[in-house]
Order: sequence, then C-alpha cells, then structure tokens
Amino acid sequence: MIKILDWYILKRFLVTFVFTILTITIIAVVIDTSEKTDDFVKSGLSSTEIITKYYYGFVPFIISMIFPLIVFIAVIFFTSKLAARSEIVAILANGVNFNRLLRPYMMGGVLLATLLWFGNQYLIPRANGIRSDFQLKVIDKNSSYQPGMFGNNHYHLRADSNTYFGLKYYDTLSKTASNFFLERIHGNKVYYNLRAESIRWDTAKKNWRLENVIERKIMDMNETIREIPSMNINLNLYPKDLRKDEYLKDKLITPELKRFIRMEELRGAEGLNTLKVERYRRDATPASVIILTIIGVAVAARKTRGGSGIPLAIGIVTAATFVVMDKFSTVFSTKGNLHPLLAAWLPNIIFGFLAWYMYKRAPK
Repeated sequence: MIKILDWYILKRFLVTFVFTILTITIIAVVIDTSEKTDDFVKSGLSSTEIITKYYYGFVPFIISMIFPLIVFIAVIFFTSKLAARSEIVAILANGVNFNRLLRPYMMGGVLLATLLWFGNQYLIPRANGIRSDFQLKVIDKNSSYQPGMFGNNHYHLRADSNTYFGLKYYDTLSKTASNFFLERIHGNKVYYNLRAESIRWDTAKKNWRLENVIERKIMDMNETIREIPSMNINLNLYPKDLRKDEYLKDKLITPELKRFIRMEELRGAEGLNTLKVERYRRDATPASVIILTIIGVAVAARKTRGGSGIPLAIGIVTAATFVVMDKFSTVFSTKGNLHPLLAAWLPNIIFGFLAWYMYKRAPK
C-alpha cells in the first residue's frame, strides 16, 4: 500500500527528473541548432519541416542517451536537499528504517527503467531512423560517407549452410556489381560453381539477374560446363543488406535487430560485435537506472556540511566514471575479444557491487 511518505518522495523524484531532463534536452537542442544553422538554411526546409523531419528524432535520441544519468543526478539533487533540511534524519528517527525509505525510490526507478526499456526496444530506434535519414540527406549530403559513392565494395557471404557467394564493385545506386561467383559445397568438395560477369537487382522479379554466366557442375568424375547469356537467381540477400549504413544498428527495433544479426551470422559476416553490443545494451541500460538510483540515495541521504554541493560533485564524478567505463567496454568488444553480452553489462556489474557497498554504509 502506498502511503503519504511514498507519495511525497515519489512525487519529488519524478518532478525533479522531468524538470532536469527537459532542461538538459532544451540546452542540447539549442546547441545543436546553433551548430547546424547553415545546413538548415541551405536545405531550404521550413521550420516545421526541420522539426518534424529532424528534431522529432533528435529529441528522443538525446533523452535516451542521458536518461540514466539524469535519473542519478535527480535522485542526488532532491535527496541531498531532504537531508540538508534534516527530513531524512526525521524520517529515520521516527522508526522508518532505510529499507522502507528506499521503497519509493525503487518504485520510481523501476517505473523509469520500464519506460526506458520500452523506448529502447521500439520507440528510440524509430526516432533514430528519422534523425539518421535527415543526417544523410541534409547534413552529410556532401560528405564521403554518402552511400553509392564507393565503387570498390567487395563482399564474400554465405547464403545457407553449404552455399557461398561473392561479388565486387557493388554500386548502391544502380544496385549492380561485377565478378559474381557462387559455390555449393558438400563435405569438403565443391559440386557446383557459377560465375557471372555482372549482377544486378531485378526490381520486377525481386531477385538478382546475372549476365554472361558460366555454370559448372561436378558429379563424381563427371563435369558439365555451360554458358548462359542471362539468368535470374534467388539469394538470401537484398540490396538493403549491401548498403553500408553506420546508423543501421540504431534504426532497427529489437525484433528486427535480432533477425538481422541471425541473418548476418548465417552469411558469415564479420564485425557483428557492434550489433550485438547494441542489442544487449538495450536491456542493460534500463537496469543501470535502478542501480544508479540506489547509489544516488546512498550518497545523498547522509547530511553533510555544504548542502547539496558535495553529493552533487560525487554524483558527477560517478556518472563520468560510468560513461567512461561503458565506452571502454564497448571498444574492447568491437576491437578486441570481449564478449558483447559482458561488454554491455560490465558497467552494471561493477556499479552493482558499488551500489551494494554504499547501501550497506548508508545511514540506517
């Protein structure tokens, strides 16, 4: 049953969080607008179009990025004020133990963590799609990243458990490539080999069209070779899969991201740790909200000289350490051999022990 104490703390918690995150978000939007003013003017878009085609995606992106840290700062800020006014002392002196005091904080932390989890799985990726599309079409329009400007893309992929294929010089604009090959293997022997001078996506048939094909079949000691002017072939591949998109992991909702990772594993693609870290982080980040809430209460509940200054300073240092550790674990996974699941959860594991230690030392 929720009592007056719970409502009092929970209300202060949520109000402080909302006020803080709105303030930081407004500041971020103002800074971003000042940096991109020239790009907005050159685009010729109206203010309404800029808001709907960019800031509808940018604002959720910023909120999701700072969400756990804002929860942490909000807890420290209003709890330290309660402690400075001796409200925490009064609550504990009236027979309310620390575990009972922690309950409304945990209620708020779980509520916010649930909102962040749902947003990470479905809402934030859609917002990132809006932001990244605008980024590519307007901000990065003249940069070397633009898809289709590279003419030396080489791919070696796997269609299924015994079929391998590759192509060279893929052009994302015309959806064509050259030097296509396909091999089917049984055991350790190649029994089917196909070569084509060029390959392009057939929009009408929704498959790939090959030109100047040489087909080779090997059956025991017999071998047959035939030349085919053109033919269509179905591959476990679509043009969107060959388009290099650095924002892809951010734009896919979690079910889509899971399917994409499975398909890339089937194809034998490399460098999947970045995708896997993103997948696991979408679950790990909401958990960090609860961990940081506990640390925030433990830090700020003790009355100290100087009011909120010292707890806030400790909070900022702790938040900075958390961010640095999160970035390091990601780098160790994408560039090294650290397992993606461990990379996503390592900051939570370390700060989970810290939360337990500080909980034990909190004023009872």
